[in-house]
Amino acid sequence: MEPVNKAFSIWLLAALMLAASSFVRAQQTERVFRIGFLDSSTASGGRPLADLFRQELQKLGWVEGKNFTMEFRFAEQKNERLAELAAGLVVLKVDLIVVAGVPSGLAAKKATTIIPIVMTNSGDPVGAGLVASLARPGGNVTGLSGLAAELITKRLEILKDTIPKLVRVGLLQPPGRSIGRDLQLNELRPAAVALKLRLDEIETQLDAKGLERAIQSANRKKSGAIMTTNATSFFAVRSQLVELASKYRLPAIYFQKEFVEEGGLMSYGADLDDLYRHAAVYVDKILKGAKPADLPVQQARKFEFVVNLKAAKQIGLTIPPDVLARADKVLR
Repeated sequence: MEPVNKAFSIWLLAALMLAASSFVRAQQTERVFRIGFLDSSTASGGRPLADLFRQELQKLGWVEGKNFTMEFRFAEQKNERLAELAAGLVVLKVDLIVVAGVPSGLAAKKATTIIPIVMTNSGDPVGAGLVASLARPGGNVTGLSGLAAELITKRLEILKDTIPKLVRVGLLQPPGRSIGRDLQLNELRPAAVALKLRLDEIETQLDAKGLERAIQSANRKKSGAIMTTNATSFFAVRSQLVELASKYRLPAIYFQKEFVEEGGLMSYGADLDDLYRHAAVYVDKILKGAKPADLPVQQARKFEFVVNLKAAKQIGLTIPPDVLARADKVLR
């Protein structure tokens, strides 16, 4: 063999061995993405949906501890903590932030314009200023919209259909103002006028005593039924709220089926399980290189109307046959 050819062969072999070694090292040191999860509710109340998101991510091929980890942050019903929690996730240099609800989304967006943000269930992301439009979100935010403002008026209509003689409805809402709540009220107030209903707006502290005071206030105002704004904070205290509505024999409609599963009377809303599963799909795409600005916001596709006849019997309420016929699920 010519000396030059021999030297080239040795160099080529060495280069191939180095490339193979580099490939093996790359495989062994696969990048571990850090995902932040920001929720205004409590750890106990919000964890089931967070776990559902995590499980869906694993179904898409991600392995926790191997190529992704989760950083959970719950504000424990204190929205004023969201800014600090969001800033903390940015300091940790997470690769992506998943947000539950409008307040969490706004806190995350204020904390970073670079880290991708995926919404699991934002009522009106355009109205709230989270995205420029559904089709072209722009910026670093995308994900799912739960249509909270549109669906809250539908729940009021269902209450009226269920109780034809209904005159007053107690509306429980968290303390303080928020963009998400204002958007819902902007839809609900004129709907109440159109249905000839008086809306008793009741500020509700989200602890045991606060919830009971709110229900007692609805009773004093002679509200014939109650409902809540669509807020993750109410979802976190659903068992206590359902128990109190039953105790005071107040018909109630909620925004998620989980309230009815806890013993509540009725619910109508977007399928939260479906929204959280699809949020995992967005995360999968972004971690694989897609840009949030290029992923249109998807509106809720599945809706459920659930009625609990056992709960109706406990408070002495008869659900009209035409309302029952519209239910997707009836618990007996």
